[in-house]
Amino acid sequence: MQFDGKVVIVTGAGSGIGAATAKRFGGAGAQVVLNDRTREPLEAVAAGLDPGRVVLQTGDVSEQADAETLIAAAIDRFGRLDVLVNNAGVVPTGPILEASVQDWRKVMAVDVDGVFFCTRAALPHLVQAGGNIVNVSSVSGLGGDWNMSFYNAAKGAVSNFTRSLALELGAQGVRVNAVNPGLTFTGLTQDIKRDQELMRRFAERIPLGRGAEPEEVADVIAFLASDAARYVTGVNLPVDGGLTASNGQPKQA
Repeated sequence: MQFDGKVVIVTGAGSGIGAATAKRFGGAGAQVVLNDRTREPLEAVAAGLDPGRVVLQTGDVSEQADAETLIAAAIDRFGRLDVLVNNAGVVPTGPILEASVQDWRKVMAVDVDGVFFCTRAALPHLVQAGGNIVNVSSVSGLGGDWNMSFYNAAKGAVSNFTRSLALELGAQGVRVNAVNPGLTFTGLTQDIKRDQELMRRFAERIPLGRGAEPEEVADVIAFLASDAARYVTGVNLPVDGGLTASNGQPKQA
């Protein structure tokens, strides 16, 4: 799964899955364009990559103009675009009557509008290159969670947007897939990791008995973006240690 000569955009590349994905592509020979809202975390990620093959582009992909500027920056620097990884996201939690309207609007803006704006701006270039899109959805886009209805709605939209675009764009040579991570140890999940009782309950539900490291999700993103997956499109691929293999009933033996 080498990407020599390929140009890859990763949104939300300053931390977590996005940072691991940027490093994965950069280490495999790609020219990478890293996006996040602030520059400092991007500089930390880029420190381990070839400076001649990296562009740092700050911006908020929930804003159409920033998303379009991001795509333009990749084309201006490298002249093409092969892979778009829509990773930027936020995770509001809380019961529906306690979470705010502002939380709803924010998660829809970042997690859904950001995917839409980047995809729409990137598509002419992806069609030209025969490229592909990998969206970072979630197991929360495949089923419901307690007190996470806003996030479930947003990631459910991303999962079905992925399927619909795969139908629409296949004839133009553009593949569209998604990864659906379960519990992944990033900055957003540090409180979960520190809660020993909660981690015990997660381990009971996950057949592999643990959460994922960001690099394990990044490897699957790279696979879906690679020629090894050239006949794969419209897939929402759980990267969850077997969590979604269950029908939800408790362990009985």
